Amino acid sequence: MADYQRLGAAPVSELAREHRVRTRDGVHLATDVYLPSTSDGARDETPGDTILIRLPYDKNGEYTFIPLVAEYFLGHGYRVVAQDVRGKFRSEGEAQLFVNEVRDGEDTLDWIIAQPWSNGRVAMWGDSYYGYTQWAAAASGHPALKAIAPRVTGTSLGEPVHRDPGTRVRAVEMGITNLYPLTHFHGNDTFLWEPDWSRRDFEAQAEAFQQWAGARSRSYDQWVPHPVTLPRFPNGSAFAGRSVPVLHTIGWWDNCAPLSWADVEEIAQHPAWDAHHYLRIEAIDHESYQFAEAPGDRVAERTEQQIRALLPRTLDPALAFFEVFVRGEGAVAGIPRVVWQLAGTDEERTEAVWPPAGSRSETRYATIEGGISSERPASAEERSWVHDPQNLVPSTAPDAFSYLLTLPDEAPVGERSDVVVFTSPEQTEDVDLAGPVTARVRVRSTGPVMDCFVRVLDVAPDGTAVRIARGQQQLLDATDATTLEIDLGQVGYRLRAGHRLRVHVSSSDYPEFLPQPGTGRDPWTDGVESVPNTQTLIIGGEDALALDLPVLQGALA
Repeated sequence: MADYQRLGAAPVSELAREHRVRTRDGVHLATDVYLPSTSDGARDETPGDTILIRLPYDKNGEYTFIPLVAEYFLGHGYRVVAQDVRGKFRSEGEAQLFVNEVRDGEDTLDWIIAQPWSNGRVAMWGDSYYGYTQWAAAASGHPALKAIAPRVTGTSLGEPVHRDPGTRVRAVEMGITNLYPLTHFHGNDTFLWEPDWSRRDFEAQAEAFQQWAGARSRSYDQWVPHPVTLPRFPNGSAFAGRSVPVLHTIGWWDNCAPLSWADVEEIAQHPAWDAHHYLRIEAIDHESYQFAEAPGDRVAERTEQQIRALLPRTLDPALAFFEVFVRGEGAVAGIPRVVWQLAGTDEERTEAVWPPAGSRSETRYATIEGGISSERPASAEERSWVHDPQNLVPSTAPDAFSYLLTLPDEAPVGERSDVVVFTSPEQTEDVDLAGPVTARVRVRSTGPVMDCFVRVLDVAPDGTAVRIARGQQQLLDATDATTLEIDLGQVGYRLRAGHRLRVHVSSSDYPEFLPQPGTGRDPWTDGVESVPNTQTLIIGGEDALALDLPVLQGALA
């Protein structure tokens, strides 16, 4: 039997008082209220500004350390409300991903502004799912919500890959997608477990867990075997209604960053939202580990002292934003539209737009000799490799959400026969990269479905390699060669003199992404039987493998 660990609700913080917020359908949501103290130590119930946090990870649990966050916000004069979302921990109702957050967020805002300690102005803050609950509450159009500060999240967070008929190219399914409703949204508690990744009977393992737990996950059953599209937002979009000022934080190494950038792109199509959309891009991963983390802080379990030291860099940008948009102190014009960290340096820069003005796209081509050149090879040649479902390219980080915790050396992956490698000449000067990275790759397979992974690395003089950009796509009817245009995300990075760029092309990254069994069948429900496929990549000619890189300063070798 798998090792199933069950986490129940932690005790309510001594700083808070728990209330039960009744929603429109009669469900009561467990809600902690933190109020500042008066000079004599009593709870200050005079009206003031409130920060709301709605999350599924236990409002009192160690993982999100909300009591410490609340204490920090209290020190800046805010009232803080922390709530377990519907069906989680101390809250009533059925745990179901995403679909209840607009209404429940709106009802919670109604409750807050009816309290004697509220002045009617509310902001929201939080990461990941409790970043998503901010987008949801904002989509309700509630007038009391004055600003939000979502971090490392997206409005399509957790959405499974839909198998639209007639579509040959689609996203590659993350391994966490079908697991998430069986860990964090399976009843009130959290269940910590993973499948045995050495086996491919994922559906059977999911069924075994649900049998052990004595109940089924509604969200899982709505996703497997055929994902059902459930409405998350009124009018289908988070940005269709009343706009709210947003401080939008994205991590360069966040595995959910593509969802954040998709929201940036959609917001640009909604002028009312775009008018007060402020972007903050940090050199962090999903769990807020930094690229330039001090060695002693690159630990899996942070101490309370380390968490408290983390709070200023995590919360101060939101507090400065709320000072203007919630409290009306300071000038809107004084807030930069874009703040971004140039990874590889200690620089934090400001811009009027993203990508920065002056960033130019330069194209580099793979060569048949394994190089990277500014000149496209005239003739087309092929490189092939075997995709063996029983010997997959391993994911380099033990946990994709905390990639920077281990900051793995990517170079050894390139020694495998099923990874095609291209390396640039040595840089003669520092080059700053800032903006979108794209790869154009023409591929085919002897199998019906092919996944194509492209990773861009910075190779140091000692041979170690750091991943700086990545993307992947899935090709159906893969025996028919097709050119894929793969979004490798956005980058803000200094490539140092003496370093080289390297590109890895492969067809698996396991277990972060579900692997193709080679049969064309669904890897989650029918991936036990497998056959090897031969994958082919075109190099040179009209369909040359090309990489578009955003150069802000310096010259690429």
